[in-house]
Amino acid sequence: MDTLLDATETFIRTHQAWAALVVGFIAFGESIVILGLIIPATALMLLIGGLVGSGIIDPFPVVTGAIVGAVLGDIVSYMMGQWLGPGVVHQWPLRHYRERVARVRLFFRKYGFLAVFFGRFFGPLRCTVPLVAGMMGMEQRRFQAANIASAVIWAPAMLAPGWLAAKGAEQFGDLTEAHWLGLAVLMTGIAILVMVVGAWFARRMAPARRRADQIRSRR
Repeated sequence: MDTLLDATETFIRTHQAWAALVVGFIAFGESIVILGLIIPATALMLLIGGLVGSGIIDPFPVVTGAIVGAVLGDIVSYMMGQWLGPGVVHQWPLRHYRERVARVRLFFRKYGFLAVFFGRFFGPLRCTVPLVAGMMGMEQRRFQAANIASAVIWAPAMLAPGWLAAKGAEQFGDLTEAHWLGLAVLMTGIAILVMVVGAWFARRMAPARRRADQIRSRR
């Protein structure tokens, strides 16, 4: 993975005008079923966020590229689900991920719109929920609303940690102890919020996992 990160950084530094297209392809690939499990998108987005924070590339084209790529990736996965139908889980390569898809289907049945919206922020769900939404016949207008809204939030959220890290001590060196304390409290609060949301999703996914195990045990 280090080789891929180094190659990506070198390419973007050399061809800054291509940065938006590169991040768009990363976001697109991460949203495609199966392919999203292979691409180290989180590390790549952190890297690109760092290049934005360093002033090497402009933020607006990069964020726009990430949003467009994420939206298009989910659309492709959704259309694949519509076209191939539920039987796709019995075909290669998804037959190797039938348990995962079964859990996501149960999760989607329970939460629908929210499953599509929040699924983008969790790696195991990100590239599977749109496919399941298409398989389950979710109304396209509702899907696109969740797809676009989540992408608009997800793109800057993924780039922000790298941007903050790139600012470094030079930008924050003049902060007083009170400022640092406030920043620490804010970051701790964000971390707690993420943990709470993650725990909530884990609890919600648990019944779906148990049902999937029960269905599998009956076969």
